[in-house]
Amino acid sequence: MAAERAEEETVSYEIVDRVAWVKFNRPEKRNCMSPKLNRQMLRVIEKLEFDDNVGVLVLTGEGTAWSAGMDLKEYFRETEALGLQGTRHAQREAYAWWKRLRWYQKPTIAMVNGWCFGGGYGPLFACDLAYASEDAQFGLSEINWGILPGGGATKVAQVLMPFRKAMYHAMLGENLTGREAEEAGLVNEALPADKLKARVGEVANKLLEKNPWALKATKDAMRRVGEMTYENAEDYLIRAQEALNFFDNEARKEGMRQFLDDKTYKPGLGAYDLSKQKK
Repeated sequence: MAAERAEEETVSYEIVDRVAWVKFNRPEKRNCMSPKLNRQMLRVIEKLEFDDNVGVLVLTGEGTAWSAGMDLKEYFRETEALGLQGTRHAQREAYAWWKRLRWYQKPTIAMVNGWCFGGGYGPLFACDLAYASEDAQFGLSEINWGILPGGGATKVAQVLMPFRKAMYHAMLGENLTGREAEEAGLVNEALPADKLKARVGEVANKLLEKNPWALKATKDAMRRVGEMTYENAEDYLIRAQEALNFFDNEARKEGMRQFLDDKTYKPGLGAYDLSKQKK
């Protein structure tokens, strides 16, 4: 039997050309999330969030899985043995990094390279974009062992998928391939496994060309307005744009200058040249 991983070994990462490739690192357990992994993941993403060497974060898995969800033994059985206090503590450790990722300062991409089950839907939804290998497996298997998809998984399915597809997915416990997940709205795109990383790298590099403050404002706006009336969303977006102009007005001025005066780019075809913006 393999030795238990130390807490700091449950997550790994490397930074390449301003993209942080962060990995669930329990391949022997199909990267299921334990209390140790949840604590370490929060440490890692906090460390990277304001690192000037990082412009985009990609979350993926080591080995053949993205994340098989929550570790049934360590996350459920062992914490439940500690009573309500143990259960609540474990939940807070998991939900803390999912929430941090939902409102992350930088763009985030889920690169689903294999199994994505149950609790794995939490960080999947937390990432701004998601790409999967065609042979990945997505599943809400909770119904098969007598519980409901908790930890936000039901909400994720309901938000990302058409209602009837979400209901079937949750009630039947049948898996979706990466291609079926794309069709259902769980991911942006599914690709052959050998092309997945290159595609994610391509998208990450496109994001690096955009204004980072505008990206953050856009990310937040897309998540916020979904629960607003049209009038409230309209007002929120006006105020958000005003705040962005006040905070990073040189960006707006530079983009307009390059378009109106220099005529060096077209907003509908690409981003303005960030290197010419005043610091």
